[in-house]
Amino acid sequence: MDKGIIVVSFGTTYENTRKLCIESIENRIKEAYSDYKVLRAFTSSMVINILKNRDNLSVFNPEEALEEMKRENIKEVYIQPLHIIAGHEYEKLLNQVEEFKDRNRDFIIKVGKPLLYDEDDYVKVIYSLENEIPHKEEGVAFMGHGTDHLVDSSYKKLEKGFRDKGYKNIFIGTVEGERGLAYIIDEVKNKGLRKIKLYPFMLVAGDHVINDMASDDEDSWKSQLEKEGFGVTVIVKGLGQNESIQNIYLDHLKGIIDS
Repeated sequence: MDKGIIVVSFGTTYENTRKLCIESIENRIKEAYSDYKVLRAFTSSMVINILKNRDNLSVFNPEEALEEMKRENIKEVYIQPLHIIAGHEYEKLLNQVEEFKDRNRDFIIKVGKPLLYDEDDYVKVIYSLENEIPHKEEGVAFMGHGTDHLVDSSYKKLEKGFRDKGYKNIFIGTVEGERGLAYIIDEVKNKGLRKIKLYPFMLVAGDHVINDMASDDEDSWKSQLEKEGFGVTVIVKGLGQNESIQNIYLDHLKGIIDS
């Protein structure tokens, strides 16, 4: 093999959702590009360390994955991130790649786009999630991660895209961004809704989804919405399980390979 692909995500310590949401995409990439060396990398050193110490499972970080490609004399490498937005994690990845290229100028390395990047991505994501939302009248709240990066506005833009398609009762909040649960509660009240479905807007249904969204802890989104008197249904399913979402990532990878 003289070409390689590195599939990069933040990572997760939850085995089941890792298989459903990360390995599923990796396996589709391996099938589509059987003549490429395909490696996994996580950007979270915390996740990598937990998996190593708890499960004796070794996962490369992006720099280590590039060094592994170098050891195997693979100098044409395509990196597809499974990030949702082009925030801090994505920028960190780009910087790591540039540092590696500065030391290894005979390498050809291209990095694909995260899920939400171009205008078409928003259209495709909405289409991908429509099957999850059978009735436009239903109250639906998505929990994204959020960020203090400027691209936190991506969540607001996606929500507007849903509204423009007639989904007037869809709301997107985040754990760490500008629009948190308080925004969701205010909007649901203003709409006069009494029931709400909670979905993750994250690649994996990991710690944020299990604990911050779906648990019975008093500060979880589910518990706080119930405290406000809403009937809450929780759907614990990462975006990576959605085949149409997977297709977007594969299209982004194909874009850099074909360019």
